[in-house]
Amino acid sequence: MNRVDKHNYYLDVADTILSRATCLRRNYGAVIVNNDEIISTGYNGAPRGRANCIDLGYCAREKLKIKQGQNYELCRSVHAEQNAIISARRKDIIGATLYMVGRDVKTGNVLEHIDSCIMCKRVIINAGIKYVVVRDIKSDEGYKIINVDDWVAYDEVLENHIKPLFNSEK
Repeated sequence: MNRVDKHNYYLDVADTILSRATCLRRNYGAVIVNNDEIISTGYNGAPRGRANCIDLGYCAREKLKIKQGQNYELCRSVHAEQNAIISARRKDIIGATLYMVGRDVKTGNVLEHIDSCIMCKRVIINAGIKYVVVRDIKSDEGYKIINVDDWVAYDEVLENHIKPLFNSEK
């Protein structure tokens, strides 16, 4: 019997957690681990007390015809990463690893090339998380490790939106 490696073990935990998600399009589960101890978990769903999309029977982003990767502020859900961070004490997650898995609701398939949205990246950076590990079924290892310092170094808002504005003024 082959013993599963630690990264895939925690990704399997995140995969189980996403079964609690309430989105009609994509479900995500996240686990924050520090010193080989699970600190907190999270999945995507509406803020406490508000109706979930599965209860409403529709996705607001789909009704508004919003493309994937755009206008996250119009999503009813708190993202899995955010919920995991909210449920933890900051001192326990400084230097931690966040594991995340996403699945398409309609097919049940693991989502390929997942990445945290721009707002979650900011929260992850400020929380002091060191690495994000995402399930990557195309990788030999079954996962991809992201160093959060790379997100600090590359500011996509500055690079993709602000710098081009200044360059076009010349």
